[in-house]
Amino acid sequence: MTDKLAFVGMEFVDNPEPRCPCVLLLDTSGSMRGEPIAALNQGVESLAEELNSDPLARERIELAVITFGGDVQVVQDFVTPASFLPPRFEADGNTPMGRAVITGCQLLEERKRMYQAAGVNYFRPWIFLITDGDPTDYNTNTWCQAVELTRAAEAAKSFVFYGVAVNDADQGKLNELCAPHRPAEKLRGLSFSELFSWLSCSLRSVSLANPGVSRPTLPPMNSWALLEA
Repeated sequence: MTDKLAFVGMEFVDNPEPRCPCVLLLDTSGSMRGEPIAALNQGVESLAEELNSDPLARERIELAVITFGGDVQVVQDFVTPASFLPPRFEADGNTPMGRAVITGCQLLEERKRMYQAAGVNYFRPWIFLITDGDPTDYNTNTWCQAVELTRAAEAAKSFVFYGVAVNDADQGKLNELCAPHRPAEKLRGLSFSELFSWLSCSLRSVSLANPGVSRPTLPPMNSWALLEA
């Protein structure tokens, strides 16, 4: 951990800009096989391209990627868009969603400690979960812990949690993770490119603000979400 902190310290010397961290929790279980996983791959690629096109976003936004498909894997620790190489996802296994959420929260807390140790300001982090399934660790201590973590963090404004339901995902269970005032959104078809374009615009809007001072206006979700009338 000491070596890691020393490396991160050098990273912040080279780039002292405030950071806007975002954890992507991506369902890569077997039900995503075929068109859904292909659309997800394309969407993450477009996210990287759009963020890299913005000079300030390249310096301030940080992405981490955690997949949950049979197992939970940190496939990308936090990096700025300039260093982000979009992974190629393959679909397989079950849906340990609760464990993925816990892993994402732990990864984010570790990153925040690094910011604090380096004296770097940061914006309110985002955790962005996308799933097409039913959590296979539902009604377990793991799921209960995940729900407690997201609810407590939202109440304390420690991070913003978004849930996106794809195809036949159980939106009711997903909503247990989401704050009552921010229920999970339903993706229109396989509009992953539109979804990640919205995420890019939103993160760029956040990164233009002053940490802890101004609250940016996010773009509307109607390009990708099935909004209620």
